[in-house]
Amino acid sequence: MPEMTTPTPQQVLDLAMPENDSGAGTIRGYLVALLATLWREGEGFSGKRPFGNSSWQCDLYIPMIQAGMIEGTLDEDGYLDDLPLSSERKADGLILAAINALGDSDG
Repeated sequence: MPEMTTPTPQQVLDLAMPENDSGAGTIRGYLVALLATLWREGEGFSGKRPFGNSSWQCDLYIPMIQAGMIEGTLDEDGYLDDLPLSSERKADGLILAAINALGDSDG
């Protein structure tokens, strides 16, 4: 799938998620679950394993790869196989923009 130009924060937030440890169906839901976990756990929050497993950022990279928002490859089971550093940086920027959009009254 060809890479998109620059998706809007809304497009990122609306991306469907494959099965993941947060139980969320979209990136929006994942980010909300992550914030709720941070709030509940307070000082005990694990930035390395917020939902019990490490590499949790990959849960967000996978749907962006599938949608063509970033470049990367998945293995035969749908797990992240390769993510170029430039794609990781782009994905992180898209997620930060999506997080900021969650705080906008316009959504």
